[in-house]
Amino acid sequence: MGLAVEMGRRVRVRVPATSANLGPGFDSFGLALALHDEVEVTVTASGLSVDATGADEVAQDETHLVVRAIRATFDLLGRPQPGLALRCANRIPHGRGLGSSAAAIVAGVVAGAALTHDDLGPGFESASRAAPGTGDAGTGAGGRDGDAAGEAVEAAVGSRGESDWMLRLAGEIEGHPDNVAAALEGGFTVAWQDPDGARCLRVEPFDGLRPVVFVPTVRQSTRESRGALPERIGLPDAAHTLGRAALLALALSAAEPAGASRRAELLLRATEDRLHQPYRLPAVPGTAELVAGLRALGIPATLSGSGPSVLALAVSGQQAATAVGAAGADFSVAPLTVDRVGARITRFAAVM
Repeated sequence: MGLAVEMGRRVRVRVPATSANLGPGFDSFGLALALHDEVEVTVTASGLSVDATGADEVAQDETHLVVRAIRATFDLLGRPQPGLALRCANRIPHGRGLGSSAAAIVAGVVAGAALTHDDLGPGFESASRAAPGTGDAGTGAGGRDGDAAGEAVEAAVGSRGESDWMLRLAGEIEGHPDNVAAALEGGFTVAWQDPDGARCLRVEPFDGLRPVVFVPTVRQSTRESRGALPERIGLPDAAHTLGRAALLALALSAAEPAGASRRAELLLRATEDRLHQPYRLPAVPGTAELVAGLRALGIPATLSGSGPSVLALAVSGQQAATAVGAAGADFSVAPLTVDRVGARITRFAAVM
């Protein structure tokens, strides 16, 4: 067993929401969205406390997903399990297809890594410095009692070596890597499984991308949604979906120089899917109606993950405004930007 983690060490992790699949990229594609959960973790002598704020109730014991991910990280790194005190600001809706479980897992893995490593490599190099007692503007977690204990240093968890093992661990806990890859790396990610675990490639999305998320009041579990999928599909449907997925990866990339109108046309075609959406949408008729309505307006729209939320991939502010106006009363609408950074950590001096 390795050395114990220093008591009083404290880190804060901010992790974005994600939308997976994006239509044809089943269990592979992910897009990070600028809607964030934030978790602050302090190492204590013993025990566990969880203070969570947000609209959804969460476990406050060892079954809490962030706690499980921290524990798994300590086990992987050969560290003894300390006591933990968590403060969680949950803003990502649960059970809506926006990667809330992936965000919790990535938050726990990154927090565990940051608590056990003084230097996490190039991906954790200091990005900015915050004066004592301050936090990220608008996150709602800064400025709490105790922040004045020491200077905070914020850093991005980038793609770059040290995050590889974190992705593998997060993917193992989650069961599939699409959401966790985007939550960890930011931007647009393509994830896959190798024999030794999850891998991903991060791609910089084009500048004009304006995601709009439509969140219904109803919830849906990923497990239930997967139960609607057939065990086999025909070769024509597989070939159609494969071609659309390849087109989508190109159309989302900043390296593709297409103008806005051409980009919108490409994305509308690229988000067609015959692999999972035809089997999932009948169970959520309101979502199905919204997807069809948006697409009739020429707006690329898909299920967000397994649903029931809807993601519109608007190519400009004007198209995003058109999408917002198409929402019905059963959906809350969130015009967002792409989170291009992914998980971030803020370190604080140990509180003894």
